[in-house]
Amino acid sequence: MRPLRSENVLEALRSVRDPDLQRDIVSLDFVKNLAIEGGDVSFTIELTTPACPVRDEMKAAAIRAVKEAVDGVKSVNVSMTSKVTAHENSQKAAVLGAVKNTIAVASGKGGVGKSTVAVNLAVALAAEGAQVGLIDADVYGPSIPLMMGITGRPEVRQQRLIPIEKWGVKVMSIGFLVDPMQAVIWRGPMASGAVRQFMSDVEWGSLDYLVFDLPPGTGDIQLTLVQTIPLTGAVIVTTPQDISLADARKGFKMFERVNVPILGVVENMSYFLCSSCGHREHIFDNGGGRRAAEELGVPFLGEIPLYTTIREAGDRGVPVVVDAGAKEQGTIIAAIARNLAAQISIQNAQPQESKTVDIQL
Repeated sequence: MRPLRSENVLEALRSVRDPDLQRDIVSLDFVKNLAIEGGDVSFTIELTTPACPVRDEMKAAAIRAVKEAVDGVKSVNVSMTSKVTAHENSQKAAVLGAVKNTIAVASGKGGVGKSTVAVNLAVALAAEGAQVGLIDADVYGPSIPLMMGITGRPEVRQQRLIPIEKWGVKVMSIGFLVDPMQAVIWRGPMASGAVRQFMSDVEWGSLDYLVFDLPPGTGDIQLTLVQTIPLTGAVIVTTPQDISLADARKGFKMFERVNVPILGVVENMSYFLCSSCGHREHIFDNGGGRRAAEELGVPFLGEIPLYTTIREAGDRGVPVVVDAGAKEQGTIIAAIARNLAAQISIQNAQPQESKTVDIQL
């Protein structure tokens, strides 16, 4: 064992690796404020996201590494903090200067629960301590106000809209600005213009993650978004059956064509678990999302069962990840949010290129 000195503590900590970034926590500059008093060692580990899926394991590994490799250690005190990494791009900075990461939640077809996933991912990230915003870019079917339990209109200050905050998330939706009993009957350019204004004319402030709930398919709004700002990445939501998977693959090809990385696939409505007998029924088949992710070479973020409580929570305006009566279901989606945060950190650790998206229709 090595004597108790700072350099030996750091050397011991080199054995602790971030499983996502594939490097040790010392070379990643995660270790901060190292101090030694007598036999007491203390330091901070600064992660790339508060939603790190291996946060507790990394802390335990760091304590164990120091105790096993350094002589004279009486105690090891580790504080866990985070500083979310940013998708650096001058084009994005010009529109959303203080927003670190922009994530599109998309689906190839409607009815797969995309908005439910987008809402709960945003709220789950906020619950972990991140600063999060949510744009309801599904202009023709804005469901976010209902799912978030938000009524009323946003304030206007100095000719800028102030997003409405609920469940720790800053939210903007066309549903705040139009009569909920009237249909939004707009041509594509008008809908695209509204989404563009939600980025440029809203006071988002400083955010770690800005989540976009996109309309289904591959239309004007999707192209407007990727042409206005380079996205950190996209999440594709699908259900297990073949028709949904076929449309999910089309969505993947669209994002691939416009140079948007796919952060992962989420399989919704994976199975139904009978509340009376516990029998698992694969109503829409099973495992298709995982197979599609493997086929496309992208991460599989997780699967969400078909639970009545998830639907009920959305109808009540209480996202299931913060619903005290649905802890099991909330835990499942919270784990997917942590997997997403990990993929964002991985993406930001890679060399980033500035690419112009120019698609002529």
